[in-house]
Amino acid sequence: MTAVTAEAEGGGLSRYFVRDFTASIVVFLVAMPLCMGIAIASGVPPEKGLVTGIIGGIVVGLLAGSPLQVSGPAAGLAVIVFEFVRDNGLSALGPVLVLAGALQFVAGVAKLGGVFRAISPAVVHGMLAGIGALIVIGQFHILFDAKPMSNGIDNLAMMPARMLGLTPFDIGKTELALMLGLLTIGTMMLWDKKKPKSLGLLPGALLGVLAATGVAWGFGLDVARITVPDSIAAAFALPEAGVFSTLTQGSMIVSAIAIAFIASAETLLSAAAVDRMHDGVRTDYNKELRAQGVGNLLCGMVNALPMTGVIVRSSANVQAGAMTRMSAVMHGVWILGFVALLPFILREVPMAALGGVLVVTGWKLVSLKHVQHLFKVHGYMPALIWTATFVLVVTTDLLTGVLAGLALSALELLPHVKNLKFRVGEKSVGEAVHLELEGAATFLGLTKLTNVLEQVPHSKPVHVILDRVHAIDHTTAEMLTEWLSRRRLRGTDVKVSGPAPILKSLAHAA
Repeated sequence: MTAVTAEAEGGGLSRYFVRDFTASIVVFLVAMPLCMGIAIASGVPPEKGLVTGIIGGIVVGLLAGSPLQVSGPAAGLAVIVFEFVRDNGLSALGPVLVLAGALQFVAGVAKLGGVFRAISPAVVHGMLAGIGALIVIGQFHILFDAKPMSNGIDNLAMMPARMLGLTPFDIGKTELALMLGLLTIGTMMLWDKKKPKSLGLLPGALLGVLAATGVAWGFGLDVARITVPDSIAAAFALPEAGVFSTLTQGSMIVSAIAIAFIASAETLLSAAAVDRMHDGVRTDYNKELRAQGVGNLLCGMVNALPMTGVIVRSSANVQAGAMTRMSAVMHGVWILGFVALLPFILREVPMAALGGVLVVTGWKLVSLKHVQHLFKVHGYMPALIWTATFVLVVTTDLLTGVLAGLALSALELLPHVKNLKFRVGEKSVGEAVHLELEGAATFLGLTKLTNVLEQVPHSKPVHVILDRVHAIDHTTAEMLTEWLSRRRLRGTDVKVSGPAPILKSLAHAA
């Protein structure tokens, strides 16, 4: 694990330059294929994803409240952007992103960052699993050099026809594209399983794209390749005159709110995950929300893709030894430099290779382990929330799935609706800190609880007393479990006591 120290954040940057420099190169290599692939999955030109990666690295990297998180285009928004662009056109995306960014910034100023942490993990992971499934069945068609259908059900229905259209006796563009896509997928999967420790930081997505590009270029294969402008300046396109008048339409405002909500939730949950990977400076969630707002506002001004904090690039950043936010900033500089100076290399990349990258990325989002964990530890209700969110995201749309998941989460309050009061007491007993929780520990009191937990000194032993807790929902249990696990990993003495039914929810941390 790495540690971001106050000294590093405050002025000792030169000490950490080498670590940040090498980490930034790793993140750049991870980000390049993902930025382009997510753009294609979103139904926009690949350079739009690169522009978002540049802004997310340079601008948001400088302003971020999470020092080691990396921002850029995210698979979690690909589906909602695809549907929006399909229905309204690319020119309408800019104004909606400007409004979404402004909403995020205002939410950060209003200190609403902690509210997003109270969203049920079942909803978030169900949403991500649904998005992953939609990406897989959509990018399946890209593997055949074909365009995806307009929705997930149509994409699923067309999959057999794609397969039946293949012939081994007349190898054409379709068969060649599929072979390149499968080569990309196979390379990524083999690298994940067999990579040597000395090269562990080398991203499989990059190797997969390089393998497919090398074969396509070496044999002169006639397959679709990505298109990028001769000048990166052309990708920074300002919105058309009068296009902001569309924000008077109710559907546009709803889209902006949906993008702001989902982007904020994904960002802050990713930031929480990044915090678990290192022992240094914790995330300032309100500052991170303001930074994301600025980033999305700028992306809207140049008609690029929306951004979030992204866990794949962020975890690569931490694992590569990054020490400060400068690694994220430099990765944005590398993307800008590469696209500005070497666009001809990007034009050799087959579309099917990026489709392969997104198929693997989407598949990883569909994690059945999480729903199994929810059912085993917390019972049927969280598993039902996950399943309902997943199914509705795939069969209807992202917003419907998320709203249904949130509504089901609220049902967990019904058995305790007459007594939802919650209190957190803190006192020092000798060298130890005693935290006494009382009442119904639900997502309604999660912000209060997290604020207290984050103020507990790292060096002091902690006793969490749950004797007076009569109910705990899975959202609070998951958060408290993660906090306990993180304290124990640091070597801090942590004790938990309380009724057996309550402790059962924390069994995997006790």
